[in-house]
Amino acid sequence: MKLSDSREIRAEPAIVWTAILNPEVLKACIPGCQSMTGSVAEGYEAVVKQKVGPVSATFTGLVQLSDIVEGRSLRIVGEGKGGVAGFAKGSADVRLEPVEGGTRLSYDVEASVGGKLAQLGSRIIDGFAKKMADEFFTRFQEAVEGPDEEEAAASAAEDAPKKGWFKRLVGG
Repeated sequence: MKLSDSREIRAEPAIVWTAILNPEVLKACIPGCQSMTGSVAEGYEAVVKQKVGPVSATFTGLVQLSDIVEGRSLRIVGEGKGGVAGFAKGSADVRLEPVEGGTRLSYDVEASVGGKLAQLGSRIIDGFAKKMADEFFTRFQEAVEGPDEEEAAASAAEDAPKKGWFKRLVGG
């Protein structure tokens, strides 16, 4: 399965770059991520719980960052084993470019599965992979750029997780 897309993020490229290298941001953005330990240089060990169609599994695996071109691009590669459910592997080539008002983040994702998961059929797997990629990059965008003014007023009245927490943390 292959997927390409891009997003306009209302934050300077330096802030977006710092966020994509931050393990707390990655953990918060990966749907179902229960834990993540490690570093950019050595890679991360992650535990992710997901339900794909009728199959529910907890995947343990590694996430590596490679092909790093400081401030411009990198490759995120992950592989997880889910016991009898099988395995999942994927990669995302991520590119950043400055645009008026912020940063364009473009990505090309490839994903594959094996074992019981592969028996679900490509339509279910492709839909799930697209949903996971969309959710990751939506969460990433929200963490970095924060809410618009209407959302900010609405969430100030709630105890909802605050959008833009990373941007505020680095003073963007």
